[in-house]
Order: sequence, then C-alpha cells, then structure tokens
Amino acid sequence: MSSKYAFTKGLKELRFLFCQTSEQSAATRSFLQRAYPTMKKHNPHTPIMMREAAGTLPRVYARYGLGQEKQEALTGLTDKQIEEKVTKLVMESS
Repeated sequence: MSSKYAFTKGLKELRFLFCQTSEQSAATRSFLQRAYPTMKKHNPHTPIMMREAAGTLPRVYARYGLGQEKQEALTGLTDKQIEEKVTKLVMESS
C-alpha cells in the first residue's frame, strides 16, 4: 500500500467530500480511516483534507499546479474501488 500513496510532486492538495452519517459515504469513511495514516506518513507536506457535510455525496478532488483540478465521484464504490480511483489521481501529474 505504501507505494500507492507516494504522491507525484505535481499534486498540491487532495480533498475528500462526504457525509458523516449516510450509507452512501460509508465506504469513503472506511477508506479514509484505513488509508489516511499511510497517505500522510508518505506525504507529510501535501494537504489531505476531509470535508464532512450532511447529505454530501462522496467525491475526491486532486489539485495540481497552476490551478488544475481533477475529481472523481465515489458514490456506490467499494473501499477497494475508492483506493484504485485515489491511487490513479495521486499518480497523475495534471
């Protein structure tokens, strides 16, 4: 898992939006609880933000240099599928 979360140098920020109680966000909460410590350990200077708001559908945003941003919907995905989407986002350069 550690090499999956060695972010590319072009990644400036990783941001997760999700609901703190809904079933739709359960896999996202589970993924973050499991993977956040490893991501932060391997990328101590890259902000990894978690934004919780009631009724919010789960999404992940990756911000790269020069204001470029990519996002992925996480609704209906399993923990493993979320891991694959996040891994893809953090390995891209923009």
